[in-house]
Amino acid sequence: MERNPAQIRSVAKALKIIDILAEARKELALHDIAQKLGLAKSTVHGLLATLKSFGYVEQSPFTGKYKLGVRLFEIGNIVAHSWDVRAVAAPYIQKLVNELEETVHLVVMDKGEVLYIDKRESLQSIRIVSQIRMRLPAHCTGVGKVLLAYLPSSEVKRIIAQKGLPRFTKNTITDPKALEEELVKIRIQGYAIDNEEIMDSLRCVAAPIRDHTGKVCAAISVSGPVARLDGEKLKLAIDLVTKTAKDISAGLGYREELVGKPVSFT
Repeated sequence: MERNPAQIRSVAKALKIIDILAEARKELALHDIAQKLGLAKSTVHGLLATLKSFGYVEQSPFTGKYKLGVRLFEIGNIVAHSWDVRAVAAPYIQKLVNELEETVHLVVMDKGEVLYIDKRESLQSIRIVSQIRMRLPAHCTGVGKVLLAYLPSSEVKRIIAQKGLPRFTKNTITDPKALEEELVKIRIQGYAIDNEEIMDSLRCVAAPIRDHTGKVCAAISVSGPVARLDGEKLKLAIDLVTKTAKDISAGLGYREELVGKPVSFT
């Protein structure tokens, strides 16, 4: 176990027990936990007894083995409900505006459309005409395509059937098959580009934001004129937008190594 002079060793050991039970995803016997910790069973028993008294660990009356307790589930729900994507994203959005000097948007999917919930403008002379609470179609915006890319195929088809694929520019994707191929590409590369698809001379780079369950819950984008968002700056925008999306996701509790591996507390 890695030691830190500022740590209280008994607390660190107790937290390590919680980690061990979480990673095991099943009941463990006292000797198994002690072996993983490299500690005497008597020491581990005392730590387990304390965790059990506070509801963080439960012991089976039949096998005597230990598992995570319901108190962790309760705390997890409290933490999850305290996360607000707009509040968590705010400092990252401003940092991105400062780094790229272009407009940054934060959006969610609502009723088959993208809903803009935050916007930070650059100080550049040419700005993006958009506003918070504005709605736009999903198929022709970078953020919309990102959000569509991580929806079930049946949901994407439902949105297309309901909203259609109207054309806004010569680059707008209006063919369902072409949109499907675009969404596959987005999932593979981890970001989307709106290449003058909603407005002539406008380019956007967007990336997905995940919540603590691993679900894509929002998207972030950088928008600017094609003349500015090109070449090396476009490459930089892709790097910074995807990094920012990952940082916001981490702030919301997303842990890539736990995706598809829900921790059971009961």
